[in-house]
Formats: sequence, C-alpha cells, structure tokens
Amino acid sequence: MTEFFHNCTTNERKREIEELLNNFAQQIGAWRFCLYFLSSTRNDYVMMYSLTVFENLINKMWLGVPSQDKMEIRSCLPKLLLAHHKTLPYFIRNKLCKVIVDIGRQDWPMFYHDFFTNILQLIQSPVTTPLGLIMLKTTSEELACPREDLSVARKEELRKLLLDQVQTVLGLLTGILESIWDKHSVTAATPPPSPTSGESGDLLSSLLQSPSAAKLLNQPIPILDTESEYICSLALECLAHLFSWIPLSTSITPSLLTTIFHFARFGCDTRVRKMSSVNGSSQNSVLGQERGRLGVLAMSCINELMSKNCVPMEFEEYLLRMFQQTFYLLQKITKENNAHTVKSRLEELDERVLCWWRQAESYIEKFTDFLRLFVSVHLRRIESYSQFPVVEFLALLFKYTFHQPTHEGYFSCLDIWTLFLDYLTSKIKSRLADKEAVLNRYEDALVLLLTEVLNRIQFRYNQAQLEELDDETLDDDQQTEWQRYLRQSLEVVAKVMELLPTHAFSTLFPVLQDNLEVYLGLQQFVVTSGTGHRLNITAENDCRRLHCSLRDLSSLLQAVGRLAEYFIGDVFAARFNDALTVVERLVKVTLYGSQIKLYNIETAVPSVLKPDLIDVHAQSLAALQAYSHWLAQFYSEVHRQNPEQFISLVSTALEAITPLISSKVQEKLLLSACHLLVSLATTVRPVFLISIPAVQKVFNRITDTSAQRLPDKAQVLVCRALSNVLLLPWPNLPESEQQWAVRSTNHASLISALTREYRQLKSNAILPQRKVQMEDTKVIIHQTLSVLEDIVESISGESTKSRQICYQSLQESVQVSLALFPAFIHQSDVTDEMLSFFLTLFQGLRVQMGVPFTEQIIQTFLNMFTREQLAESILHEGSTGCRVVEKFLKILQVVVQEPGQVFKPFLPSVISLCMEQVYPIIAEELKCQSLCRVSWRSSPDVKAELFELLFRVLHHNWRYFFKSSVLASVQRGVAEEQMENEAQFSAIMQAFGQSFLQPDIHLFKQNLFYLETLNTKQKLYHKKIFRTTMLFQFVNVLLQVLVHKSHDLLQEEIGIATYNMASVDFDGFYSAFLPEFLASCDGVDSNQKNVLGRNFKMDRDLPSFTQNVHRLVNDLRYYRLCNDSLPPGTVKL
Repeated sequence: MTEFFHNCTTNERKREIEELLNNFAQQIGAWRFCLYFLSSTRNDYVMMYSLTVFENLINKMWLGVPSQDKMEIRSCLPKLLLAHHKTLPYFIRNKLCKVIVDIGRQDWPMFYHDFFTNILQLIQSPVTTPLGLIMLKTTSEELACPREDLSVARKEELRKLLLDQVQTVLGLLTGILESIWDKHSVTAATPPPSPTSGESGDLLSSLLQSPSAAKLLNQPIPILDTESEYICSLALECLAHLFSWIPLSTSITPSLLTTIFHFARFGCDTRVRKMSSVNGSSQNSVLGQERGRLGVLAMSCINELMSKNCVPMEFEEYLLRMFQQTFYLLQKITKENNAHTVKSRLEELDERVLCWWRQAESYIEKFTDFLRLFVSVHLRRIESYSQFPVVEFLALLFKYTFHQPTHEGYFSCLDIWTLFLDYLTSKIKSRLADKEAVLNRYEDALVLLLTEVLNRIQFRYNQAQLEELDDETLDDDQQTEWQRYLRQSLEVVAKVMELLPTHAFSTLFPVLQDNLEVYLGLQQFVVTSGTGHRLNITAENDCRRLHCSLRDLSSLLQAVGRLAEYFIGDVFAARFNDALTVVERLVKVTLYGSQIKLYNIETAVPSVLKPDLIDVHAQSLAALQAYSHWLAQFYSEVHRQNPEQFISLVSTALEAITPLISSKVQEKLLLSACHLLVSLATTVRPVFLISIPAVQKVFNRITDTSAQRLPDKAQVLVCRALSNVLLLPWPNLPESEQQWAVRSTNHASLISALTREYRQLKSNAILPQRKVQMEDTKVIIHQTLSVLEDIVESISGESTKSRQICYQSLQESVQVSLALFPAFIHQSDVTDEMLSFFLTLFQGLRVQMGVPFTEQIIQTFLNMFTREQLAESILHEGSTGCRVVEKFLKILQVVVQEPGQVFKPFLPSVISLCMEQVYPIIAEELKCQSLCRVSWRSSPDVKAELFELLFRVLHHNWRYFFKSSVLASVQRGVAEEQMENEAQFSAIMQAFGQSFLQPDIHLFKQNLFYLETLNTKQKLYHKKIFRTTMLFQFVNVLLQVLVHKSHDLLQEEIGIATYNMASVDFDGFYSAFLPEFLASCDGVDSNQKNVLGRNFKMDRDLPSFTQNVHRLVNDLRYYRLCNDSLPPGTVKL
C-alpha cells in the first residue's frame, strides 16, 4: 500500500498492485486477514484498504456470506471500534462506523437486534458520547434515505424502524445539549448590565410576548471546554440531518427548539470573540471560531425545519415561537451600540466561521437563508397572527439588508425583498376590497426601501462600494457584476412602483432632475479648440465629481425607463402628467446630446469621461424608447384633436436621432438611436413620420450607394424602420386613408435600392469565380439577405396588405436567391444564410408567394439535397453543414403544417426524404462509435429537427394515414379506421422507438413528448396498428430504460407514458406482457421473478401504477446486484 501511494511508483506498477489487491478482495475469507490487519497495523493506507474490503463484502456479497461468519463480523468490528476509537485517525474511525452501519442496514433488527440499542448506549455513556453521535448521524444518512442496493420493502421497513426511534433519539439529543448548557451556565461569569446594553426593548417584548422568555434569551453565553464544544457540534449535526427527513410533529418539543436557539446565539454574540481576544492565545481564538461554528450548525437545524412547507396544525404554534426567537437574534445582530456599528458586527459574524471551517457557510449566510425561507414559505401563514409584528420585522430586515458586508450578501437580501414585494402584489390582487388598508400598513417600509435602494445605486451616496464592482467581466448571464447590481436594484424599484406609483415617482424624479441639471449645464463649459470642441473642466476633483454625476444619471435614466410600463393601459389618464413630464425631459436631453455632440468632445480624462458621456446619451435614447408604448397610447388619444404636442415630441426625437445615424458615431450610441427609430416606426407609427425631413434624410442616406454603409446591426435596424414606415398600417385610420398605392411604390423603390448589387449577381451565378470575387459575392449575399430576412420577419404577423406589398417588392430578389442557390450548394456558409432567408419567407409570406412558386422552391430543394449532399453536410462540414440541414428540415416543417390541400402532394416526397435519406445517415452515425466521436456533438439538432418534422407530418396530416369515415364515427366501435400508407407509418414509429435506445436525453424527452401529444390529440396508442404490433414493444423499451438508469432525470415522464400505453389494454399488460417481460429478464432466478410479479399489484390508477413500475425497477436491480455478488456454486433456494 505504501508503494502504491509513493511518488516514485510508475503507473504500470500501480496497475499491477491494484490488480493484486482487487483479486485478494474477491477471495472468500479475505475479510479474516483484513480483520487481523485492522487490529495489528497503524498504517492508514492498510486500514483504509481493509475497511474497503469489508464495505464491498457487506454491500455486494453479504447474501452469500455464511451466517457464522456474519455473526463473527458483527461481533468483532464494534469491539474493534470501541477499543481503538480514541486513537484511530478520524477518517478511519468514520469509515469503520460506516461499515458497521452498513451491516445494520442489511441485518437490523432480525439478525442484528442490538444494533440501534448499542448506539443509544454509546450516546448515554459519557466516555463514548462522541462516538455514539457519529454512529447516529451515519445511521440517519445511510438508513433514512438508502441507495438502490435494497429492495423497496426493506427501504420502507428501515424508515419505519427509524421513525419508531425518533422520539427517543430527540429526547437524548435534547438532554445532551441542555445538560452541557446548564452545567456551563452555572459557572459563566455574569457581567453587570451596562446602560447601553438594554436588550429587552419594546420590540423584543412584542416579539416574545413574555418577559420570562426574553430573560431566558438574555442569559450570558456560557464558555464551553473543547470536549463540550465537540459534543455539541456533533449533536447539532445529528439534529440537522434528522430534521431533513423526519416529519414535523410534536416529537420536536418546545424545550428542544429553545435549546437549539440558545446555541444559535453562539453565532451572533460578539462577546465570544472578545473573550478569546482578551485571553490572547491562538488556542482561545480557535475556540472562539468553534463557538461560531455552533451558531452556524444551530441555524442549519432551524433552516431544515423552516424549509418544510407542509406544517401540521399542532406544529404552527411551535413555528410561531421559532420565528419569535429567531427575530430576537435578528434584533441582536442589527442592534447598534457604542462598541459596534451594525456593519462591523456583520463583518465579524460573516468572517468568523469561514476562517475556521474552510468551505463552510458563514453565520450571516445561514441567517439570510432563514430569512428567505421565512418570507417565501411561511410569511402568508404567520402574517395573520396578531402577536407577530410584521412591520417591525421589516424594519429589522431593512437594517440587516443595508448593513451587509459583501455584495453577494446584499444581492441575497434584495432577493428576499423581491419575494416579499411579489407576495404583497399577489395579496393585493386577490383582496382588492382592502387594498388601501394593506398598502397603508406597509407604505412607510416600502418608501424607505425604495429610497435606500436608489441611494445604493448612486455614486453620490455609495461611491466606495460601487467602485469595487467589476464592469468588464461577463458572467454566465452575459452581464457584468455592475450590470447585475443595477438590474437587481431596479427590479426592486419597479416592484415598489407597481404598488406605490405616486410615491415612487415623487422619490425618483427629483433625483433624476438634479443629475440632469449638471448634464444640461455642461454646454457652458464647451469651448472651441483647434481640433474641434473641448470640455473645459480640468481640475481633478471636478472631473471626479462629473464622472460620479454622469454614472448616476446613466443609472437613473435606466430606472426611469424601467418604470415606463406603469404609465400605460388603464392608468394612462391618471398618470398622464407625470409621464408627459418624463418624456419631455427625455426628448430635451436626447436632442441636447446630439446637438452639442458631447459624444465627440475632447475631455481632460478621455478614458473616463468620454465613455460616461456616450453612455448617458445612449441611455437617454434607450429610456425614451421604453416610453414608445406610452407615445402610441398618447397618439391614439389625441390624433383627432390637438395633436400638436405629440407631433412636437416625435419630431424633436427624430431630430435627435438623425445626426447619430452615421458610421462615424460610436456603435453603442448608433445602435441606441437605431432602436429608438425602429420603435417609433413600429410601435408608435404616426401617419406624418414619412413627411418629416429628418426621416427623409435617413431614407436618402440608406439608399445612396456612394454613402459609407453602416455596421451590419445598425444597417439592418435602420432598413427595418424605413420598411415599417411604409408597410405597417397607420393606427386610428380606416383602410381607405392608408395610401397603400403610394406607399407600395415607395417600398418597391427602397427594396430595389437595397438589393441593386444582389440582383446583379444572377447573371454571373453560373460562371466560375476567382477566390477574391467569391469573397466579394459572399459579402453582398450576407449583407443583402440579413436585411431582407429582418424586414420579412418584422412584418410576418401583420395584416395581409402589408405582407402583399412586402412580397411584391421582394419578388425579384427571392427569384434571384432561388437561381443562386444551386451555384452555392457546396458553400455551406452561403447555403445557411439562403435557407435562413427562405425559412423566414415560408414562415411569414408563404400565402403571398403563391402555390406554383412555392412548389418550385420546394422541388429545387428536394432535388439539391441528395443523399450524398446531406451526408456531406451532416458528417463532413461540421456545425455549419448541420445548420443548413436543420433549416431545410424547418422549412419542410412549415410546409407540412399548412392546412388545406395545397401542399399535400409533397407529403410522400417529404416522408421519403426523411426516412430514406436523412434518417439512415443519422442512424448510421448513432451506431458508429468512431463517427460518434467526430460528429456526435455536431448533429444533435439535426436529429431533433428530423423528429420534429416527422411529428408534424403525423400531427397535421393524420388523415394521410387514417381515413376516418363518417359511418365509422357514427357507429362507434363497429369499424376500425381505414389505414393507408401503412409502411411509412410503421417506419416513422420504428424511428421513434430506436431514438429511445440512444443516450441523448434531450432527444428522448422531446420524442416521448411527441408520442404523448399524438396520443392525447389523435389517440395514437388506441389505433389498431399501434395496439397490436407496437404497443408492448414501446412499453418494453421504456421499462428497460428505467432498469438501466440511462435517463434517470426523466423517471416521472417515462412512468406516465408507460401508464398511458398500458392503460389501452390493461388486461393484456397484466396477463401477457408483464409475465413475458419478467421471463425475458436475465440475472434473476424464477423465484425472484415470481416475487417481482406478485409485488406488481393490478392497480389501474396512475399514481399506484407508476409506484408499482418504480418498485419493479428498483427490486429487479437489487436482485441482480445480490445475484452478481453470490460466490460461484451457491445453491439458491
């Protein structure tokens, strides 16, 4: 063993040693040598190996061990543990405990009747209490929720046996904790009360409702010796695990709860630390940390109880007492006195346990978990208790939140407030009658919360903390730490706005106004220099203050934008003046930024101030865009009378946008301007938009081929906006006043200008091109198709007239695309873009394209995608080739879903393509492991799209396979539906069946859902062909999947599908299928098969049936495990 773990041992030698050791462990009687090794060696490696041999013997070979040997093992191992537990290294001792518990798991109470009694005796004897507690915790872990290597009946028996012992165990643990507390409380020095430490204030009295309880919790915390600390921590660990599985009941007594709360005080009492620092030695310091750990363990116990949503009536009173006692601790944590600020205390509590307990959670994290559980699970239950002061609790939560020592802690507290605000919002919606009373109760707390959250996002109040936040590295959600901080804060602001709109607005707007004044006042500091304009603010302090003010303005603009949704709909009129004030300010600010070109100005600190100025400008445009729905509603209210104010707002906004639509403007600002333009054209749609000079200027800029093209994203957005100006119907106007003829001509001109170069490609498509030419061609295709695809997508849900005009303008470009397609079939990047375009066309304009042209497109694709071309795309061209095939399959999905008879003639070709060309390639790939390694990751989506297409073929074309006659439906049950295209149907079903044998869990889940949908909608499982030839094949596959545990995450879905299939023919399932299934099971003997069959009750309801299925699967695996572990030649009775 020493050689095996030595640094110099080669891997080859390690393999030799491993083989020798494994062979030794498999020998009958090897355990005797291991028993000798355990009692005779002090080498950790040898002891660990010996225990592993025992573990393997007990868990895998126990059934075949002679009973005399079992008795000897049951007798020797506990004696060994008792004799050496104090000298063994802790990991060896814990492993030995686990091995003994494993024996109990197999043999208690029948063959090992004193297993649990021994544990209780160990706990009760002072010398062995720690050992007994370790055994108890291990027993709870291994027996309450055992692994699958036990039968279901044995699992149920063990849980019942343990539940019978719960009361005794909890009583013992309570006794241990109480006796240690009481013993050390007597000797604890009681410090004289100081005038500043009045702990039992009004809040405490209202929480505890009893002076005696308050007095009890104000006793000084005892100073424990090391052994007592250790025993208490073990007892609390035991309780935490027990609470994770025992039900809430009166076994959890008030005295136990009170004791746990006594220990929870260890985590929040800073005097413990003072004692260790006064005594000075590092050992005392460690003791202080250990006591902090007792507080964490006690909070873990409390949180285990808190996480249970199902609370029996008789336990509710205990729960209330728990909350009262925990909030006493919260008051203690957040109490200010001369020696500590709240924040310094929280920092101390947050650090203390982390430095001792490495990866463990701190006391503060545990306490935050408690608060989250209280608000999310129990607040609705407790709020109705008159003796629980919820408003005072919120005051404590407020202090706790805004004194958090870390950003993560603050985020966690904001999550709790979000939960509370959601609860309040849903409560008000369900009780509209006393809405005002509820709001009045919480109004002060909410206004306070709002003000403080707003202060926290402003550099003016919180600069030191905000500068610590990273604003460069993106997390998994593609946001920086600063963006996350701001977003979470603004979500709280928005939720308060929903509840208290007037208060929220009157709190936010003045703050925004202050920062706007600074920004709007910058104009006076702009001076003309030789190279352009310069901001004449140079003093370092002034630059820093300006930086902070601009960052705050940017955040507040985002806040104002986030609140836009609370000014529209039913409340539009009531909140009109507030919204108008905001929009007017935003329009003014955007115009100001564009006119004095702050984004191009020179500054004293360009690396800081220039990004700040650009960000404020971009955020002002984004905030204005957020009010586009409000502008649309404003337009609909005033379009007939006095629209001057509205026209002024929109015109001014466009004056602010136009100068920014230039390739010379920074992309962040350019995109903000483009998005605002799109919103005005799409959401607001004013009739006069086209006639505004600013918009005409943009039209000229985009259609002028000599002008420099905008970056791709911006070009697409501007083209979408201009197209929508011409295509989308104007609101509030009848059809006769829509001026479609003029708009159609203008749209055709626009598209013609945008596609000029693209349409010229048609003549050169068939000629061979040099590499440079080819690259130029690809750029033209990419630029044009990305714009056209976006235009089609943006009007796909609009009126028929809009789509007609769009298609008329695009018609020539579509025909060019079809002509170019064959020339680029081997260029998968180009084919990918072309198919994306065609897919969008099919989704949005298939009716407008007409049947003949659609047929031509589909036929072209079907001709181009030969078996060889598909194989090349899927297997050799990597992800781009796969994407091409996916999009082709998506286009076919759209085609087969089309109602009516128009595209029905294509069904045979589509099915043939799927089953004879695409599916064989996929199936071959699944079989071939060598290919799997190369392209398994590249084509999972092709598989998913193929099966979705097959599902759509069945779902939307059911009558292609099953001709339902009127007579058959009238004379129910008299005639089976007539079946057509049976071979194709069977092939599709077989493909679905094969997919369940593959390891791809996403495909499995998708396809199971498709089958279940077809059964719900079309009664698939009831069809004669499915019922007679496929039903039990599918059930067999699903059961085998459960037995092999290959798709364990889908246990529930597989169980339900199995039931739905079996319920079609329960008689056949119980009389024929189940016996056949068991007969075909290898690795189990006939007696075990009979037991499995008997245990599968003939239930016909879903819960009982699925329970029987999971029992069958568990026990079948268990029997196989047992049989595999029997020594050769064992006679089975």
